Order: sequence, then structure tokens, then C-alpha cells
Amino acid sequence: MLKKRKIQILLFATILGILSGCAQSSEGSDDTPDPTPTVNEVDFWLTKGNGSVKLEKQNTVLAFTNTTNIYPNIEVNDNQTYQTVDGFGFTLTGGSVEVINQLGASKKQELLQELFGSSVNAIAINYLRISIGASDLNSTVFSYNDMPPGQTDVNLNNFSLAPDSQLIQMLKDILAINPTIKIMATPWSPPVWMKDNNSSIGGSLLPQYYGVYANYFVKYIQAMQAEGISIDAITPQNEPLHPGNNPSMLMLATEQANFIKNNLGPAFQSAGITTKIVTYDHNCDKPEYPLTVLSDAAANAFIDGSAFHLYAGDISALSTVHNAFPSKNIYFTEQYTASTGSFDGDLKWHLKNVIIGSMRNWSKTALEWNLANNASFGPHTPGGCTTCKGAITITGNFSYEKNVGFYIVGHASKFVPTGSVRIASTQSGSLNTVAFKTPNGKKVLIVENDGTAPSVFNIKYNGKWTPVSLEGGSVGTFIW
Repeated sequence: MLKKRKIQILLFATILGILSGCAQSSEGSDDTPDPTPTVNEVDFWLTKGNGSVKLEKQNTVLAFTNTTNIYPNIEVNDNQTYQTVDGFGFTLTGGSVEVINQLGASKKQELLQELFGSSVNAIAINYLRISIGASDLNSTVFSYNDMPPGQTDVNLNNFSLAPDSQLIQMLKDILAINPTIKIMATPWSPPVWMKDNNSSIGGSLLPQYYGVYANYFVKYIQAMQAEGISIDAITPQNEPLHPGNNPSMLMLATEQANFIKNNLGPAFQSAGITTKIVTYDHNCDKPEYPLTVLSDAAANAFIDGSAFHLYAGDISALSTVHNAFPSKNIYFTEQYTASTGSFDGDLKWHLKNVIIGSMRNWSKTALEWNLANNASFGPHTPGGCTTCKGAITITGNFSYEKNVGFYIVGHASKFVPTGSVRIASTQSGSLNTVAFKTPNGKKVLIVENDGTAPSVFNIKYNGKWTPVSLEGGSVGTFIW
């Protein structure tokens, strides 16, 4: 028993202490020689729940061996593959653009490089969601074809991207850093003259404007392409069952199916547009919505997949829809961290559910909500979200702070490029995991310790393993 205890202490204190905090490398460490090989085989990036370490590369040597130990295995198997990943990122709202533009030119470029670049300090975001017209995290409500009260424009002669000129310029700046970044676009509301209540809040799309609204999407995609911005995918409506936001619109499943099969799909087809159409874009508690739309054979023919949020329901709903329609893709497109949240609580919950959970349930994307806002959690529309906390807080002309969302996404986006494939990984106890194989053959394992106590485990791959440790509430990304 004493011999076994001594082995445990050595593993904690001399091999794994730097990783887990069970022993510190700079204080309280003993002088026992490290028995592990001197050549590192696994890079390890760590974030601790207490915020003392934030996405920092660790110096501990991790090497695969076949030396037996007593710890459970997290086994990674790249012979078993699942979905191909499109990317990880955020929604670039108009409000995000507004506050980022308040930075001085050099500081703004520094931030964009840190978000979208590939340097050692960057998190290499590879997927963005944007709004078609205003979202609730814009300063004002607008569409690209607003008309005076009582007037309509069925030929869309007044269509213009001008209200989003700053967003377009920032997208160009981002594309200069990462030309292959993927972009999904979604409307919060059509122009109010197309709606039955003539309001930006709620209401429904009038049937006589279904065709006009489909052409509105066509004009949008073509106009963005003319600016050098390719829209990879759209959803017809953000949160179609939440008509109380500003802007917002109610669009029932049967209405969305009719719009896609009779108007949007054919309009894209006629215009030669290859942008993907993705249905739903709302919470996991109503999988019957995308199932209804996809069950309409005529609509199904135009649909690439379904998109989800997790403000209600369980992340397993993604697999429910995938299992019913395995040829259709799954996307996770929004989850916000709140002004009332804590670093440790948000880190655990979002890694477990948004990053790991969505990927283990077939999603091609894992997107957090707002990229940036100010210290007052603005700007937002009247009635828009007042507690949504950006990944970045802009604190002045020359300063910004990185919040928990930056690290949530960074633990994946920094290491898992577009085109990576999810591979099999087991789970153990409080450890939640997801693994990938990148296009250049690297293996990436993300592990979140959902418990409160440190957990020692083996990363097992190809018949060998390396013991590692992770504090409770901490997250590690391992690359080999």
C-alpha cells in the first residue's frame, strides 16, 4: 500500500503537478528526479476554473508509454470517424463592430489578429455568424429595405447594404487575416412592410411577400459577394419561436417549410446561388420543428441541415434530428455568457455543452453569441439583450479585456481548423471529452473536468498512453 501511495505521489507531484496544480513547479515542488522521457510528444494547453491559468501552454513533458498504472483511460480512436468540422467562433454583431471600431487603429488590428490570426497568442476563429439587417445587439433597428410608413417596395429597388457598411468593412479586415473563414447569415426580421403587424417586434411574414422576401435573400447574397464576402450558409429566421425580441418574427415550422420549398429554394436555384439553407436556428427543446420542416420532401430537397441554440432543452436533441435525417448537417449557432455568470461556472458549462456536447452530437459548428461589447453590455436595441456578455469587453480607445467566451471558443478554434474530422473518444467519470483529427494529421483531444476534485487519467492512443491530471473545473486541450 505504501509503495502504491508513493507512485501516486510521484505521478502527481513530479510528472503531472505543473498541469493540475496538485504540485506547483515554482513553489512546494520536491526534488525527486522526473522518471518520464525528456522528449515531449503531447502539447497541453490549460485553462483553470479559478482563472489563474487561461489558455496557457504547459511545460510538462507528456510522452506515450506502455508502462502500467492504475488510472482510467480516455481512449482516442482515429479509425472511427464522424462529422467534418466547419469551425468555431462567434456572432459578429453590429454592436461588436461598433465597439471594436472605438479602439485606436493599432489596438484594433492587434485585437483582430488575436481573434482571427494564427500567431501563438491568437485563437484562430474560423467561423462567424452575422445578422441580415439588425440583430438585437445593434444600436438601432434596420433592414436593408426600410420604407416610409404605408409604403412598400416589392421590386426591392431601394435595397441597400449601406446600413451595415461598418460591418462589411470589418469583415473585409477579417478576411485579410483569414481568407478562408466561413460565414453564416441570418435575419432577425424582414423589412416591417412585409409583416402582418408592421413592426420590428414579432408578427409574421405576409404570404403575399414570400416571393419578395426570397428575392431579398438573393439580393443580399449577391451584394455581399460583390463586396468580396461569400456567405456559406443562411437560416431563414433567427429564433423563429421567439417573437418578443427586437427585432424578431414568428415563423412556424409549416410556414418555414412552405417558404423554403416554394420561394427561397427555387429563388436560390434560379439565381445559381449555392449558399446553404439551414432550417430552425432555435432551442434544443423543440426538435419537432426541424423534423417537421425536413419531413416535407419538397422543402427537404433544398435544405442542408438544422441549427440549434441551447437556452432550453438538452444538447442531445441534435442527435435526435441527425438520427432521423442522417444525410442532413447539424449546426450549433448561438449561446451567450451572461453578465451575471462566473468564469468557473461558464467555463465548465459551455465547454461541456457547447463545445464538447454539440460536437459529440454531430454539429459542424460551435458558436458562442456576441463577439464584443462595452462595459455596460451594450450596445443593444430597445428591448434587446441587456445581459449578454461579449467574449471581448472594449474598455477604452486603447484597451480591451478577454472574457470567458474567448477561452471557451479558443480551446477548440485554436487547434481544430476547418476540415478537421471528429474521431472517437471515450469519457470517464467527471471527464467530458471530444477528439478530432486535423487535415495535417494531428490529433486534438479536449477534456473538461466537470467535477470539483483533480482527476488523473491516461490519454490512450494506438496502444500506448500518457498519464495526465486536470483540476476540477479546468479544461485541457491536448495535441499530438
